[in-house]
Amino acid sequence: MFVPSFVEQQPDGGWTETAADTPGWLEAVYRNAPLTTDLAETATGGRVSVSSSTKPGLMVRMLDAMDVRDEHRVLEIGTGTGYNAALLCHRLGDDRVFSLDIGAELVDAARQRLSTLGYAPTLMASDGARGMPEHAPFDRIIATCSVPAIPGDWIHQVRDGGLILTDLKPTVHAGNLVLLQRTGDRLQGRFLAQWAGFMAMRTADTAPASDGLRYINDDDGARSTTQLEPFPWAMLIPWFLTQSHYREAVQFGLRDITDNGPEWTHIETESGSWAQVRVHADGDDREVVQGGPTRLWDALEDTHRRWIELGSPDWSRLGLTVTGNGDHVVWLDTPDSGTSWSLESHARV
Repeated sequence: MFVPSFVEQQPDGGWTETAADTPGWLEAVYRNAPLTTDLAETATGGRVSVSSSTKPGLMVRMLDAMDVRDEHRVLEIGTGTGYNAALLCHRLGDDRVFSLDIGAELVDAARQRLSTLGYAPTLMASDGARGMPEHAPFDRIIATCSVPAIPGDWIHQVRDGGLILTDLKPTVHAGNLVLLQRTGDRLQGRFLAQWAGFMAMRTADTAPASDGLRYINDDDGARSTTQLEPFPWAMLIPWFLTQSHYREAVQFGLRDITDNGPEWTHIETESGSWAQVRVHADGDDREVVQGGPTRLWDALEDTHRRWIELGSPDWSRLGLTVTGNGDHVVWLDTPDSGTSWSLESHARV
């Protein structure tokens, strides 16, 4: 009902569609795997994924973490196919379910599917960061997209004692699902133990903008070596905690791709800081070149070293406090443990 077709990207960059009359469609729809369901065209004529059907096991895990009760009113950010809204309607009744998505066509399709099953939740095509103030307050807010910071409007739209569950990622792969409870004008809670990732929340019904890498100059940078892996975004927790040093969103990519794979990984910020790491090691060491106002790789090395000294804590030991003025503070074990990382200079939503 909710995934009549999906698309898969091929090695050449193209996309192929699997529809209901295609062999293997039904098996794929019921696998515990995400499926891309909508594409948007970029400014250069390519197509990128903008919506997907979340892995069913992850949807159930998130709904379980939210601890939904009979009387609760729930706001969902990211309607997508409508499947998660259907689960909420089945549990709570459609008069207690509110869902929005930036994609107007996605919302229309979800409304038709839900109506076919006899459900009529309140749906809206709108910017997710705005929420639904006209229907607030909510007991729960669940977002099936990632945000660089918790939108201030969400804080005001969840009731005191209510919960917000979202994927906090200041930069791609840098973060995880966090479950926050409102107390007064602040939010506080813990990250879920198992990592998960969602597409970034869009502010317009278009393909996300991508400027590509800009700051590349092999001859203009400080040189050093590293024994860390060359893909910083694969070091999930150190990569996340390092965002407290970067103070702004980071782009990353691969450079000089040959038949043997990429020669370099590259990270950069809008303000002109950049670092690149040679993928293939010379013994235990890899070459590093970095420049700009912030030494991005040095910050990652320092954070990784500190993370090791703290016992390599996993996600279950990390928590988050969002203050009334929008500051985001990540802490270890307890809010007053004395070990914390501030994300407050990242972009506010």
